[in-house]
Amino acid sequence: MIKIEKKITKYRVEKPEDKAAAAAAAAAAKAAPKPKEDNVVWMHEKLERPEMLVGSTYKVKTPVSDHAMYVTINDIVLNEGTPHEQRRPFEIFINSKNLDHYQWIVALTRIMSAVFRKGGDVTFLVDELKAVFDPRGGYWQPGGKFMPSIIAELGHIVEKHLIEIGLLKGPELSKEQKEFLAKKKAEFEQRASQKDAFAKNTFPEGAQLCGKCNTTAAVMLDGCMTCLNCGYSKCG
Repeated sequence: MIKIEKKITKYRVEKPEDKAAAAAAAAAAKAAPKPKEDNVVWMHEKLERPEMLVGSTYKVKTPVSDHAMYVTINDIVLNEGTPHEQRRPFEIFINSKNLDHYQWIVALTRIMSAVFRKGGDVTFLVDELKAVFDPRGGYWQPGGKFMPSIIAELGHIVEKHLIEIGLLKGPELSKEQKEFLAKKKAEFEQRASQKDAFAKNTFPEGAQLCGKCNTTAAVMLDGCMTCLNCGYSKCG
């Protein structure tokens, strides 16, 4: 017996099929798998180093040094086998026979590795490293690309690695831009041009240094300097 002490304003007759539907809905909600976002592992400085890491090694040979440098970047795979799987840089090592660079190599690798393990957005390291200029002057890579310093080339290596593991998007030209540059390149190669003072490259002779991508690929087209490598033009 249930005693009703308030005034009845509305009522409904409960049918047996209503009870069955409510029980089925409750059972389905209980059986449905719930997303376990709490199990997602994010990059942080207290994350322990696994016994084995996946990495890549890049060789750097510059004309300002007699010995090559070997840059190794090791990655850790987070949430392996799940939809949240992600590959993140964990540590970096630089090896060289040149002892003149030993101190700054050790300091730089420790700082960069600490930044990698800290988590968050680590892509800012690319711009910071590429913005370092050697007071003694830079050097030209094979192919006509100018490097302002060894540190800047290290920034390009880190950028290449981050693109490979998916943390950065590579600079890609659209189909229309590629067709336009190929057409302009073909037109320019038919013209007479001055001798190039820099290393031979895949771009036309007489091309000048592009201020955006640092490649000797800027030529005069339609009265304006246009880069055949990245499409940059002073005229917009």
